[in-house]
Parts: sequence; C-alpha cells; structure tokens
Amino acid sequence: MNAPDAATRRSAPMEPAQIFFSAHGRISRRTWWLYGVAAILGLGLLLTALLRIAGADEDTATAVASLVLLWPSLAISIKRWHDRDKSAWWVLVGLIPVIGGLWLLIENGFLRGTPGPNRYGDDPLAVR
Repeated sequence: MNAPDAATRRSAPMEPAQIFFSAHGRISRRTWWLYGVAAILGLGLLLTALLRIAGADEDTATAVASLVLLWPSLAISIKRWHDRDKSAWWVLVGLIPVIGGLWLLIENGFLRGTPGPNRYGDDPLAVR
C-alpha cells in the first residue's frame, strides 16, 4: 500500500492519543472543551475515586491524579494556543494568580483560532 501524502496526513482529524499526548498541531475550541475540560475533569474524578477505593488518602489520590493528568492537560492547552498562533510558552499565563485562569479560559475556550493554516499546521475547522 502507498503511504499517504503529507497533505492527507495533515488534514486527517486527530486521534484521541494525539490529542492527549502530542504537543504538535492545532485543535478547535470544541475539541478543547471536550478533551481539555470535560474529559480531563472526568478522568481526574474517576482516577481520584479509584485511588480512594484502593485505600489512598484524599490528598494522595488528588496528587497522583493531578500528576497523571499534567502532561495531557498541557498537551491539549499547547495545541489550543497553537490554534491561536501563539507559542506553547503561553501556557505559563495560567500561573498568574486570578487573571491567568480567566485569560486561559477566554483565549482557549471562547476566541476562534487563526483562520486558515498558520505556522503550527492547518486550520482544524477546515479539516471537517
């Protein structure tokens, strides 16, 4: 079989593994809400509950769940910043008390990404 050309590879929608573990590419607001908010929140609650059932104390269960979900959360946020044509370093804005979280929410959750291709890849809305 022939390998797909570069244009086909770029235009294909991302698999969940790419969304959770790769820092490359761009994702839409919808994907950010589904994977970056709902899925991460759900996985965090599930993992914490399972660790509590296994006998871990509340603080330990929360810490382990947070550490396990740290990279997926960062990878998803990085791709969303890429969609806004901003570098991955913008995830550090979240470290600014109060304003940082609000800024992340507005930029990642409500503002549209760069229309058309940018330096991080094709427009995820054009892929559909």
